[in-house]
Amino acid sequence: MALSPLQNREERFVEVKPIPLPSRTYCLDFETGKIVERIIDGKDAVIQFIHKAIISARYRYLIYNSQYGCEIESLLGQDISPQLLKSEITRVITEALLEDDRIHAVEQFQIVRESDKLFVTFTVLTTEGAIEQEVSI
Repeated sequence: MALSPLQNREERFVEVKPIPLPSRTYCLDFETGKIVERIIDGKDAVIQFIHKAIISARYRYLIYNSQYGCEIESLLGQDISPQLLKSEITRVITEALLEDDRIHAVEQFQIVRESDKLFVTFTVLTTEGAIEQEVSI
């Protein structure tokens, strides 16, 4: 059937809805830095992505494109106010995680300083549900 501008829009176009791809990936042991001999999927794969994206420095590793990783390392040791530090930590973590299409939002940040460490707690809204994460810097 030929396309004609006289046809209705519904007759000329077919809407294709994206099919979510599986998020199967290898399992990492972050303690040893080695790959575990099992495959993870679903919520476990998203949790692993969150952890890996935050600990990987953006622009440092040639294997990753410029969208992968977090720029949190560039904030360490800077002489900036605590308010600016909190807003920048929120921004860089959110930017790093929203690159994944399984993640819809990152919210409810709580940043607590204990001596020379920062503990950042936040909630990630994903296709697999809400995931609460804590990162120490």
